[in-house]
Amino acid sequence: MPLVAPPLSLYVHMPWCVKKCPYCDFNSHGLRGAPPPYAEYAELLLADLDADLADFGEAARERDVISVFFGGGTPSLFAPELIARFLDGARARLPFARDCEITLETNPGTVEHGRFDGYLAAGVNRLSFGIQSFDDDKLRRLGRIHSAAEAEAAVKSAQDAGYANLNLDLMYALPQQTLDGALADIERAVALAPAHISHYQLTLEPNTAFAANPPPLPDDDHAWAMQEACEARLAEAGYGQYEISAYAQPGRRCTHNLNYWRFGDYLGIGAGAHGKLSDAAAGQVRRRWKTRHPRAYMEAAAGPARIGGDNVVGAHELPFEYMLNALRLIDGVPLADFAERTGLPLERMAVPLAEARRRGWLVDDPQRLQATAQGQRFLNDTIAAFLP
Repeated sequence: MPLVAPPLSLYVHMPWCVKKCPYCDFNSHGLRGAPPPYAEYAELLLADLDADLADFGEAARERDVISVFFGGGTPSLFAPELIARFLDGARARLPFARDCEITLETNPGTVEHGRFDGYLAAGVNRLSFGIQSFDDDKLRRLGRIHSAAEAEAAVKSAQDAGYANLNLDLMYALPQQTLDGALADIERAVALAPAHISHYQLTLEPNTAFAANPPPLPDDDHAWAMQEACEARLAEAGYGQYEISAYAQPGRRCTHNLNYWRFGDYLGIGAGAHGKLSDAAAGQVRRRWKTRHPRAYMEAAAGPARIGGDNVVGAHELPFEYMLNALRLIDGVPLADFAERTGLPLERMAVPLAEARRRGWLVDDPQRLQATAQGQRFLNDTIAAFLP
């Protein structure tokens, strides 16, 4: 089966934040001393994009960009005019789909009033708020720099500026959180009527402050009870679950994340950004990631030293990488997509596929890859069945 080039997205990493949160393992760097060189960094993002397009050639230019995602760090530390300058430059280099979804992550404690209309004018048509909780005690425990009242005010300010497509990030199983506390966060979020809610469990990631000094977290049974109760309340409020941690009003699913989960392609621009590109002509899937530290990344400019790593994904790794993404989707994916997105015959994963179905982790459907309710609950085990 020949490899078919999937849809293309663009991920742009903005590495600075006001303060590093103790649970965060992302490539983010707290502000210290003089302000970061925001304008210089924004210009170098376009130089990075130019260099990637020169390297990847037609494999990167042959498709419309269906989504752009500014992640971080805290992208809202960058002024709207810098975001506009990058988007204008990117559009001059790549074709953007008419309905291209353009998301900017923002934290309620970093946005100045009046900036939301600037981001809207720049072309950002979706905002994602890192709220995490509406409980001030929990926010303090998480090291957040905003209060619940500031979070609500920021969301309403964005809505007043004209934003209808908003995502709110919430965590559950927080330090000493109860079931009632988790549900109270959902109620506060639903009252703001965002188009999308991301709801995910706090986990202790390696090399974080929480991993070194773990806070008292609810046990697995209590965390599972929170997840089930919150899922039910979100469904009752009209938010359909379409991925393990993602809930949306009808027609408001996140295009960018769906492209990840369907094993689509994306160029990764910026310090530490990861990208994936399918070269249909060469019949290979390639991953590239950039140098992590902002200073080293900027010193490399558009040169080869900006690349932290670059490799072709081996045929023995592709089934696992594909399932790692696709099985997160509640409705699964068409079975035929596996061959199109990997260039491999389905027989390459026939044995683990049969075993996962035998264990009750996958729906027994010859046309679809979809985790059962049990498979979703034990998703790590389900996906691990496809390890090389």
